[in-house]
Amino acid sequence: MSVHTLIDLLEQLDTVHHHMLDLAAEKKKVIIANEVESLIKIMNQEAKLVKQIEILEQKRAVSAQQYLRERGIKSELNLNLTELSRLVFDVEEKKRLLAIQEKLSETLQKLKRANELNQKLIEQSLSFIDLSLDILVGRPNQDVTYHHPADRSGNMARSGLFDSRA
Repeated sequence: MSVHTLIDLLEQLDTVHHHMLDLAAEKKKVIIANEVESLIKIMNQEAKLVKQIEILEQKRAVSAQQYLRERGIKSELNLNLTELSRLVFDVEEKKRLLAIQEKLSETLQKLKRANELNQKLIEQSLSFIDLSLDILVGRPNQDVTYHHPADRSGNMARSGLFDSRA
């Protein structure tokens, strides 16, 4: 086995992560449009891609271990790509390995930023829903007017149908 198998697996990982990045962009649109059904479909697609990534990651780890054994290294260390590239002596293979490492790293950073943005959008949507519920259901009277702390005779019941802050 050569380093080509490892490079091919890394390229496949990059491709799947690009699909995740595309889904993240779609997810952003449906979050903004408040399309819950579409969001669920996207999340199901993401789950399938995550399974693919897990399988490719396992294959990558096995491939890296095989490469190390073929080089006479019996260690079971889980080396990262930079460390592994130090054991690749063919200049072209090393360049390809480092290039795909950089490409995959950039893709992962983009995906991380997209996921962080989507998380913030979801948090904002939930805050808006909570505020809307508070406006619709109404706040309890004690939140609006002053009551002396010793005065327990004030109405403690919420005036709405349910406590949205629970």
